[in-house]
Amino acid sequence: MAGVVRPRPASDSSEPDEPSGDPTLPELVDPHWMHRATELADTGFWSVARRLPELVREAVSLGWSSSRQDTAASLGLNVAAGVLTTLGLLATTGVLQQLFAAGPTPTRIRAALPALALAAAAVTARGALTVAAGWAQARLIPQINYTVERRLFETTSEVELAAFDDAGFAEEMDRARDRGVAEAGSLVNDTVNLVTGVVGVVATAAAVTIIHPVLLPCLLVAAAPEAVTAVRMARRQRVDWLARITRRRRKWMLGDLMANRHTAAEIRAYQMQDFLLSEFRLMTRLETRAELRLARAQTVTRALGLSVTGVATFGLYLVLGGLLLTGVVALAAAATALLALQSARGSLHTAIFATNSLYEDALYYQDYRDFVDRARRRVPTGGDRPVDGFDRIDLDRVSLRYPATETAAVDEVSLSFRRGEVVALVGENGSGKTTLAKLIAGLYRPTGGSIRWDGVDAAELDPRQTAAQVAVMSQEWWKFPFTAGQNIRVGRHDRTGPGGPSVETAARDAAAHDMISELPFGYDTLLDRQFKNGQDLSGGQWQRLVAARGLYRDARLLICDEPSAALDARAEHALFAHLRRHPDRTVVLITHRLANVRHADRIFVMDHGRLVQSGDHDTLMATDGPYRELFELQASGYLAGAGGPTADR
Repeated sequence: MAGVVRPRPASDSSEPDEPSGDPTLPELVDPHWMHRATELADTGFWSVARRLPELVREAVSLGWSSSRQDTAASLGLNVAAGVLTTLGLLATTGVLQQLFAAGPTPTRIRAALPALALAAAAVTARGALTVAAGWAQARLIPQINYTVERRLFETTSEVELAAFDDAGFAEEMDRARDRGVAEAGSLVNDTVNLVTGVVGVVATAAAVTIIHPVLLPCLLVAAAPEAVTAVRMARRQRVDWLARITRRRRKWMLGDLMANRHTAAEIRAYQMQDFLLSEFRLMTRLETRAELRLARAQTVTRALGLSVTGVATFGLYLVLGGLLLTGVVALAAAATALLALQSARGSLHTAIFATNSLYEDALYYQDYRDFVDRARRRVPTGGDRPVDGFDRIDLDRVSLRYPATETAAVDEVSLSFRRGEVVALVGENGSGKTTLAKLIAGLYRPTGGSIRWDGVDAAELDPRQTAAQVAVMSQEWWKFPFTAGQNIRVGRHDRTGPGGPSVETAARDAAAHDMISELPFGYDTLLDRQFKNGQDLSGGQWQRLVAARGLYRDARLLICDEPSAALDARAEHALFAHLRRHPDRTVVLITHRLANVRHADRIFVMDHGRLVQSGDHDTLMATDGPYRELFELQASGYLAGAGGPTADR
């Protein structure tokens, strides 16, 4: 997150609590959720308004695909409520006309009762429609959220593994997940609010026009200053927020350091509390000053807006008075116009803020749509030939080059192995062992050469059936927040019949059963301390659990990438003894502990992505080469007087 850090000028020692200005802060890279911020700040209100038809169409399409019934109800009921607003204002005019007419008061009241009943019915019905529209809108939002989240995760869980090595893909995924998904529901919500506001304004304008056309321009002139004020205040707040974002992020970062269990021990060990608190106080003080400046500017804008609004309203009163004196407008119509003004102001506010929010939501939702479209193009298709095990796997001049890299991680490697063999991949760090294993497992597609299962190119095989033949024990496991039993069972979660080992059998074979039995709830113990009664395991215990998961999968091809790196000697011995016990299972073993590969049928030695040696242990030890050098180097550590010639070599 942090970029180049420039030293902050020392504050005046005589006034440590009153910094004179904004200090020079570290340059922070904009996070993905700021991706659209500058574009928003540089876009004017009328530019946003011109895109409204397109945005509304997009939002309605999204809502319609999630729930046609609730989308139609949300929009239709709000439109119907607007019609009733017009009817209510017209009925109010009728009531006022009867009340202002000549004659005895009881007679005027009786004459006004029908119009009064109509106005009451219109208000009641409008309220009922508004409530029903709100209910439909509340039902619609979670359905939209589910739809867009399901689309996203269906895609991200299917894309090829190589996509996650692409920094651009990862950044787009973060943007789509953190803002795009969250704003999808808001997109529709703001569209409904916009429709509600516009319908309210149109309904009020229609009523005023019907009462007397000359009142319509008066109404618009009186409401316009308040609308302009609202737009200016929202824009000023947005620009000010962008100007302060670096300081605010610095404040958030400091707060996270002081309230994080991962940093707690080191902060106490180095007594960093005073330093962090002083930095936090400085950021808070500067941020408070900026907020006060914004509040002052907002107050000035609001005061000016209210002043102009007051003048416009006073002008409206003068115009109405003149129209009344000249007999152009009746008193009842003028009173209704004042009521309509209040209604129009509220609807106009709703429409303006919905417009701003809708545009912002649409930008982030477009990120989501673009990502999903691009991600779908990275979903591996494969062939349709069925797979049910194999007798032989051949790699013919296989290569793999990661994105934005100049050298190949695997460079034209050719090898083969048969069902039931234990083969080992050996080499120093960075030699390409793990990448080659992922190619064999089908997690990556080669950028050159081919991998054949019983003579058939793996690209022609059904990818789901191929994956079902493979199990992987990775050195980079994830601590899934499931129970111990579930952590093993996910290795083959769809198993329904009696075939394959049981969860307990797999755990025993991985030397994990005794460890699991000692947990508070045995196999039902939740392995995550974030939850009540949750437990955690040591690195070696987790590795046993991961090994049990791989054994429970009971696959024809088992890839073991440093499966014993965190295991003690006893557990390691038990695991490797079990791996050599199944003649129908092929094991591809990667380990730096060369004593564990002595019994492998064949050993392939990698160096800088290339295959440089192959053979069994005795053959390779009889040849002067990298395998013999590495083996003797490790063996020398177990010999008395390790400084002898063997160790030197």
